Amino acid sequence: MGPLAGFRIVEFAGIGPGPMAAMLFADLGANVIRLDRLSKSGLGIDMPTRFQLLSRARPSVAVDLKHPDGLKLAADLVAKADALIEGFRPGTMENLGLGPEVVFARNPRLVYGRMTGWGQSGPLSEAAGHDLNYLALTGALAAIGRAGSKPTPPLNLGADFGGGALYLAFGMACAMVEAQRSGKGQVVDAAMTEGAASLMTTFYGLYAAGLHKLERGTNLLDSGSAIYEVYECADGQYISIAPIELKFRKVLFELLGLPYTADDGPQVRGELEELFRTRTRDEWCSLLEGTDACFAPVLTMEEAPHHPHNVARGSFIEIDGVVQPGPAPRFSRTPAGQPAPPRALGEGTHAALAEWGIGNERVETLFTAGVLGGSEAKRLSPA
Repeated sequence: MGPLAGFRIVEFAGIGPGPMAAMLFADLGANVIRLDRLSKSGLGIDMPTRFQLLSRARPSVAVDLKHPDGLKLAADLVAKADALIEGFRPGTMENLGLGPEVVFARNPRLVYGRMTGWGQSGPLSEAAGHDLNYLALTGALAAIGRAGSKPTPPLNLGADFGGGALYLAFGMACAMVEAQRSGKGQVVDAAMTEGAASLMTTFYGLYAAGLHKLERGTNLLDSGSAIYEVYECADGQYISIAPIELKFRKVLFELLGLPYTADDGPQVRGELEELFRTRTRDEWCSLLEGTDACFAPVLTMEEAPHHPHNVARGSFIEIDGVVQPGPAPRFSRTPAGQPAPPRALGEGTHAALAEWGIGNERVETLFTAGVLGGSEAKRLSPA
C-alpha cells in the first residue's frame, strides 16, 4: 500500500537521517531492504528492537560487506533497485567497490542517495560531526535561545531529521521521477548543513530586509514577542499562544477579557503571565481551544497521542505495543498501510532476499559461510 508501491530501495544501514529517510519511503509503500552490519553499531544505546522506531516497515539483512560474496550480494541487490541510501563518510562506498560509477555501469537508472553532515566535498567533508555542529554552521543555532542567554541546543530536528532525512527523501523522490522520464539515474548529495540552511530561508530574507535582529529572543518568532510565547498555568502546565495576525490577536484579547493593544512588549507579557497563572491548562483549553486565538496546550509525548484532535486524525498509531507517530502525509487514493514493526538484526532475510530474486540455495550458502548473520543465521532451510 502507499504511493511508492513498486519502487525498490536498498538502504545501507546507518544512524539518524538515513534510517529516517528509509522509513519514510517504506511507510509510503516502497520495498526497502536494509543491509546491516553483522553486529549492530550506533550511538551505544542498548534498546530492545521494538523501540527502534526508525527501523520499522522493512526487513534487515545482516551482511559482511568486506567479504567478496557479501559485496557481490549487495551489488546484485543494487542492480535491481530504483534507488539506494547510504550515510557513510565520503569515499567509503567507493572503497567498498560500490561507488556511483561502478553501480551505474550495471544500473544506469539508479538514484544514488548520499547523506552526510557537511556534504560530499568541501573543507569539512571528511570531519566527524553531529546535528548540533551542522546546525551551528548555518546560522540557525545562533538564532535559537532567549534574550541574554547562550544558544540553546534543540532536539536534533533541524539538521538530522529536517535538513537531513526530509531533504534526502525529497531529493531522491525528485530524482526517481526524473529517472522515469530520462531513463538515467544520478547522485543526490544531501548535506545536513545545506538542508538546515534551506529551512532558514525565511529568516535570511527577514534579516536582509532589516526585519529580524541577530540578538536572540528579540524577534517575533524567537520568544521576543509576548503574543508568540509559552505561558505557565495555575497547575504548573503550559499553554502556547501565537496570534501573529492582528485579527487573531483581537480574538485572543477579547476571549481573555483584556483591552486590545497592538503592543507585544514587556508590559503585555507581564499581564499575560499573571492572567494565565489564574487558571489551569484544562480551563484555558475550555475557553480558547478551537477558536481563532491561535492557541494550543503544550503536551508531553505521554499526552499528545491522547489529544482528541490527534485521536480523530489517527496521527499516532500503536505497533507491537509501542505508541508512535503514524505515516505522513496522507494520500486520498493510495493511502499508506500500517507499518510492520522494527526488525531485529537479520530478521526477514530469507523472505526479503527471495522477494528480490535471490535464491534460497545462495542464501543458505552465504549463511553457512558467515557472510550473512543475525536472527535467521541458525534457521533451518525452508522446505
